[in-house]
Amino acid sequence: MNTMTAGGTSYSDRFRELIRSLTGISLPQSKVVMIEQRLRKRVLAFGLSDMEAYLGQLLEGQGMEEELRIVIDLITTNTTSFFRESDHFDFLVNEALPKRLAQAKGARKPRFKLWSAAASEGAEAYTSAMVLAEAQRRGAMFDFAVLATDISQRMLERGAEAVYGADQLSTVPPDLVKRYFMSSRHPSVAGKVRVVPELRRHVRFRHLNLMDETYPVDRDVDLIFLRNVLIYFDGPDQERVVARLASHVAPGGYLVVGHAESMVVRMDGLKQVRPTIFQKV
Repeated sequence: MNTMTAGGTSYSDRFRELIRSLTGISLPQSKVVMIEQRLRKRVLAFGLSDMEAYLGQLLEGQGMEEELRIVIDLITTNTTSFFRESDHFDFLVNEALPKRLAQAKGARKPRFKLWSAAASEGAEAYTSAMVLAEAQRRGAMFDFAVLATDISQRMLERGAEAVYGADQLSTVPPDLVKRYFMSSRHPSVAGKVRVVPELRRHVRFRHLNLMDETYPVDRDVDLIFLRNVLIYFDGPDQERVVARLASHVAPGGYLVVGHAESMVVRMDGLKQVRPTIFQKV
């Protein structure tokens, strides 16, 4: 992956810079092997001889916009699981939600707004919906809405479908599995489960690129999850994304990042209240 183009820059370098500008994801030279593995099928699909020829076609060819969307889907990291970093969901239901309801005291039925800002196939969004629905079952009077966004259209379609392998539920408490997932005896969906309609109606999936200058999202969100995403961005992009997200958090609301990212968030107006949780002041 080191063919030089007319401008003296390799296709590999141009490709990595294009991906960074479009998605914020930094792909250092050490990731070259990973890129080649994930794109190998696309090289074969085009009947090309090697990765260099494919990158040349991608960068120089006409009408490659759809192929570029496929490439972004393939190189985007989509690691996800239910109740991942479970202490964040404990904070959501034990601290963030009660504080929001206390602020809304007197309102007939306040709405808690949560945004899963890198939702992948939806496990984080549905985990959030489950714990909020459980709070309702315990008697808390409120409504809630979960927005799940991602750059990968493929992941968003999976999330909206809400179908998962039964083995993906190993981290979900058994009573919640029974309450919020349904299975079918039809052979075509053996080993699969689907989130129940009552929970799905609280969650909507939308395409969103965190590198966009503006986000079409409400500016009174009570809690935003952006976990294990900033680690793939460089410093200036991290700062810009955090600033844009913070503008959508309601006063007193929270931005939650991954455990490897707590040192990344340094912004006036965000107070660190836990190692990975920041409150808008």
